[in-house]
Amino acid sequence: MNGRTYFVHESSYIDEGAQIGEGTAVWHFCHIMKDCQIGRNCSIGQNVVIHPAVILGNNLKIQNNISIYSGVTCEDDVFLGPSVVFTNVLNPRSFINRKTEFKRTLICRGASIGANATIVCGNTIGRYALIGAGAVVTKDVPDFSLILGNPGRIRGWVCLCGETLNFVEDRAECPVCHISYEKINPIKIKEKK
Repeated sequence: MNGRTYFVHESSYIDEGAQIGEGTAVWHFCHIMKDCQIGRNCSIGQNVVIHPAVILGNNLKIQNNISIYSGVTCEDDVFLGPSVVFTNVLNPRSFINRKTEFKRTLICRGASIGANATIVCGNTIGRYALIGAGAVVTKDVPDFSLILGNPGRIRGWVCLCGETLNFVEDRAECPVCHISYEKINPIKIKEKK
């Protein structure tokens, strides 16, 4: 680790001013730009670019071939599948500088985003939501929701552990970990205490 508390493959570049937490691994052909913050115990796969002012929490799994643009924040325990696409401007033009118009995108704790999904900027992915492979997210996503398709729509609900929930009379219990859930309204559920 050469005196660092994190690992960086020799083919990767870390710009001065980037903050990387203890136990994080940055693999082949990555570029970590200045002023980004990466938490502890993250795994950053091959060919990942993390732009300035990106904030990444602890225990993230970032798979290969992803660019995470300025304006994106990922809370703890987020999973980003291979080739996930983020945007940060709604109406880009190569001849117009829109750096002051970057939209904020928030990926909340425990959310998982499948391979090749596209996350349009300015939206929030709720806690423990599961975005299916190839889905295109164009609006906010509720906690624990299962999002599929283009445009992405709620197709069901998932447990904290990722298993599909089957609601009967607004109540569900995970068949694997047995956490109980209650449906509050058609697009919101909560863990039952």
